[in-house]
Amino acid sequence: MSGTPTAALRPRRRTAGPGANRWVVLVVLCASLLLVALDATVLHVAVPAVTEDLRPGATELLWIVDVYPLVCASLLIPFGTLGDRVGCRRVLLLGYGLFGVASAVAATAHTAEVLILARALLGVGGAMIMPATLSILRQVFPDRRERALAIGVWSAVAAVGAAVGPLLGGFLLEHFWWGSVFLINIPLMLISLPVGRMLLPESRGAVDGPWDVTGALMAAAGLFGVVLGVKQLGGGHAPASPLTLLPLPVGAALLVLFVRRQRRLPHPLVDLRLFRRPAFTTAVGCIVLAMLALVGLELIAAQYLQLVLGLSPLATGLRLLPLTVAAMAAGLLGARVLRRFGPRRMVCTGFCVTAAAVLTLTAMGRADNPALLLSGFVLLGLGLETTLFGAYESMLSEAPADRAGGAAAIGETSYQLGAGLGIALLGSVMNAAYTPRLRAVPGVSAADATAAGHSLGEAYDVAHRLGGAAGSALRRAARDSFVHGLHVTLLVSAGLLLLGAVMALRLPRVMQCGAEAGPEPDDAGLELPAPRASEKPRVSA
Repeated sequence: MSGTPTAALRPRRRTAGPGANRWVVLVVLCASLLLVALDATVLHVAVPAVTEDLRPGATELLWIVDVYPLVCASLLIPFGTLGDRVGCRRVLLLGYGLFGVASAVAATAHTAEVLILARALLGVGGAMIMPATLSILRQVFPDRRERALAIGVWSAVAAVGAAVGPLLGGFLLEHFWWGSVFLINIPLMLISLPVGRMLLPESRGAVDGPWDVTGALMAAAGLFGVVLGVKQLGGGHAPASPLTLLPLPVGAALLVLFVRRQRRLPHPLVDLRLFRRPAFTTAVGCIVLAMLALVGLELIAAQYLQLVLGLSPLATGLRLLPLTVAAMAAGLLGARVLRRFGPRRMVCTGFCVTAAAVLTLTAMGRADNPALLLSGFVLLGLGLETTLFGAYESMLSEAPADRAGGAAAIGETSYQLGAGLGIALLGSVMNAAYTPRLRAVPGVSAADATAAGHSLGEAYDVAHRLGGAAGSALRRAARDSFVHGLHVTLLVSAGLLLLGAVMALRLPRVMQCGAEAGPEPDDAGLELPAPRASEKPRVSA
């Protein structure tokens, strides 16, 4: 008789799949991420066409644009931790199916309400897909050197998706109706579902105990309230308005209660002990600060290129393209840089390069300077991707493999939260620097000055309505005020980035590439889940 533990063999057949290879798995995961990244930005250029066709109100239009990131951000932790218990591949495949169905509903929507519902379902599908991709990547690449390279490819694909979204959307709108920006998801889903089922390994952590449904609902509602309140602040709503006063404190209170609940439970939804690790906490903070400094700048830069320099949307996208190309290059070279310089110097240098790029862009004025913009955007892409790469890699490497889904969800949530905070904070700084200079324009009434102070686009509308010398003076003053506000915002952003560089000094000095404790990889290079202690090996003849 031969004592072969069949309990250990069965997962091997179930997880690897025929001919599975970790690099093929990476391709499938990157295709998943590309889809989600595309959908996050592809709608932006379709907003005018949607407005003309569906005639949504101002509030409905706001929800059409914002409901996807709101729902996605609020559900990342619940679905990330669910994947650790029921299997990340199962959650990922379900996310594929939901994403495809929601895309079909969005493409054929005839009312604003249906489109909002479809976008919300897309957010649910995106929340299933995003943490699952990182969790499976963490399991499939147990060796840190290979994992760093895989994360570099993963992050480069994310940069491509975010940049290609508006360009692809513009191309489709020139030839088809606005619903075509959603239809492109369906063939990709039809391919991803069977391919993912055949090739993706199951990634399930050895987490005992039930899934905390109450905690998941508290986390989702709390994050939804906080992100919604932050977005309202960034959209110019007063802090005392009901849309800000209600969701922000209620969401924060729910998150505090969620944390207290997790500390009491024997089997918590989120292992808060991760935050006792300085490298993990520092990496999460670096992600928040990097996104906080960047996202608001992207929105302001797009307005500058179109409204101050007068570039078309396509020309604006092409001007921003060097940022994406530089980010792709930094992602692909990130593994080599990390091995050579270590997480601390890599992330700290990335913050400093990004701050240098932001300070370079303070030379932007009313006249176009293509060379300045090119150099600034290239430095911005290199620095930002270097920072995010080092932070994500350090965060994932600090988390145990059986908690990869929860750790990935924390990283993605910090990314979304940093983006929301960046829009709110830098948008407020921009408004504070822009509005006061429009109050004393000759020939412009107080009411018109107040309306012009809402945004540069609205100032141009008021100037066009006034006409004559007063209109020209208002247009000139608004443009000068916007450039002044842009400079102030860039300086604040540079300060935040330098703060991030100081924070990064808490990261490890060198990249630890020793063998990790855990199950051995099988012949295909896939890490297998360890048998639970309660399982007794069965002996077969």
